[in-house]
Amino acid sequence: MPRRKRGKPVNGWLVLDKPYDMTSTQAVGACRRLFDAQKAGHAGTLDPLATGILAVAFGEATKTVPFVMDGRKSYRFTARWGVATTTDDAEGEAIATSDVRPSSEDIQAILNRFVGEIEQLPPKFSAIKVNGERAYDLARDGEEVELKSRRVDIYDLRLVDTPDADHGVFEAETGKGAYIRSLVRDMGQALGTCGHVSQLRRTAVGPFDESQAKKLDLLEQMRDNPALMGELSPVSTALDDIPACAVSGGDALKLQRGQAVVLTPAQAKTVRGEEKGFIPAVLAETRDGPQAICALDGLKLKPTRVFNL
Repeated sequence: MPRRKRGKPVNGWLVLDKPYDMTSTQAVGACRRLFDAQKAGHAGTLDPLATGILAVAFGEATKTVPFVMDGRKSYRFTARWGVATTTDDAEGEAIATSDVRPSSEDIQAILNRFVGEIEQLPPKFSAIKVNGERAYDLARDGEEVELKSRRVDIYDLRLVDTPDADHGVFEAETGKGAYIRSLVRDMGQALGTCGHVSQLRRTAVGPFDESQAKKLDLLEQMRDNPALMGELSPVSTALDDIPACAVSGGDALKLQRGQAVVLTPAQAKTVRGEEKGFIPAVLAETRDGPQAICALDGLKLKPTRVFNL
């Protein structure tokens, strides 16, 4: 007899404003308990000392997590010049210092070096896996962590304030896998000094931004209130950027069974738009809501992720 799942079949996205000094795992756990949800995950780790948008997926929304993680992310952060740390943020111990303090003009002059597709070495204290272990676990155990640099996208980077000689406040928009801690570390080196992140806030990820963010303490006050479920965004919110295709009830049943359906040339043309060839992600939906994430190959709509809503 299958083991009964604990909790309720909650489905949807919660845009959480993660508090300071809380891990992403702890935040997801708190949200899962609050909603008494059977299943929960998140779309992109935030460091404990970072605040801001943590997109929490419940139930069937977990099947759409990759689409949010592949989306652009926006940050507002403060760089502390003159001190390098083991973690590249304020949590670590100082490992180097410098008396050099860059001017606003100095900073503006190097920003373009860090915009576009750039080479970046992730921090040793990161969630990247090395031989099956998280890099931060190995680093905390005192093991030498060797990570490989990788290409990441920085779409926008700008200096917005210099409150004093020791600090610069920036805003950035990045692609998947970019580390703000690495960005500040590398900017410090380019400026002839050293630096680390003293404050970090994620202001947007994929389709979610601060206008939708919910404070955990306010959500806690709504515990056991039916209105709490109204704080969730639909599962399909994460799929706003992929083409959608309306299917009949009969075709929806086929997709639910894992079977492909054949579109008419007119339907396929509508889905494709200007795209040609194989399309890896199409949302098949009926009036009742999303049915499956599919791949469009010719006229065939093949299910890759089926929703049980």
